[in-house]
Amino acid sequence: QVQLVESGGGLVQGGGSVRLACATSGSTFSIAAMGWYRQAPGKQRELVASITDGGSTNYADSVKGRFTISRDNAKNTVFLQMNSLKPEDTAVYYCAVAAYGNKWTLFHQYDYWGQGTQVTVSS
Repeated sequence: QVQLVESGGGLVQGGGSVRLACATSGSTFSIAAMGWYRQAPGKQRELVASITDGGSTNYADSVKGRFTISRDNAKNTVFLQMNSLKPEDTAVYYCAVAAYGNKWTLFHQYDYWGQGTQVTVSS
């Protein structure tokens, strides 16, 4: 089992920056990848960014060049630095963790989820 605790978020003006953090504990040795999803009202949850155990990153086209995902392996924490924020970035942001296994290898599915943190960008 892996536990996740998110922090950061809040209200920010358009063009501003926010940094999200997600601290993990428990069976962190089993983590294959960590990611950030978001869900806006009336929309499906979407993958924003991910980072593998080896450091490979992936971003949604809508955030490329503005968001950066990183991880501190010593602290088992993943970060999402969000710059040049737009009102359409407003959503609840969720941290997610994938454990090693077929679910990740075959389907890139995540096993554990944080409680979510609200990010609201005003125009």
